Amino acid sequence: MKFQNLFAAGPLARFSLLEPFRGLLNGIDVRGQLAGRAPVHQAMYLWSKASFPSYLLTMLGDRMEMAHSIEGRVPFLDHRVVEVICSQPMNLKIRGTTEKYVLREAVRDVITDTIYRRQKHPFFSPPATLYPQGKLYALVQDTLRGRALASVPFLEQRKVTDYLDRLSNCCARWRKTTRYHAGSFCAMGTLRRSRV
Repeated sequence: MKFQNLFAAGPLARFSLLEPFRGLLNGIDVRGQLAGRAPVHQAMYLWSKASFPSYLLTMLGDRMEMAHSIEGRVPFLDHRVVEVICSQPMNLKIRGTTEKYVLREAVRDVITDTIYRRQKHPFFSPPATLYPQGKLYALVQDTLRGRALASVPFLEQRKVTDYLDRLSNCCARWRKTTRYHAGSFCAMGTLRRSRV
């Protein structure tokens, strides 16, 4: 779903002509960084300029750790490691459908075969609507259905609650076809599940 569908008519008309990615794209050196490079290298460069600093570092990295007085470091952010990886040929980064090939090979003798062969997992948290009995679920429902959202002038509360209902129904169907393993979140934050 495009989230602009949740906006009220006035703000949507006012901001519909804006191009949100124009500022990002204007700051990219297309000729120097993208032209003539392999598509994977182009995607890596764009990811490093867009998603990496604004999402990964903010939500999963240094800012989140520092907000909670935790001293931590993302290990592969050392500039020397990044420079080596950027200089490597494509077949060491991705081989067939295997991502992070050189990293897998570097640690093969210290990890299990299951870990070595498994596909990369994205960094996702389980949605709050997955657990209707949870406190976060109740907070989200109360906030989005109550006066707090009604006072936000640029969102259409009815559209937001319709979306929330569709999301809840989707998660309810997912729960019916899935068995949860108690307390079982895998290392990447995704639910481990098995089909019924």
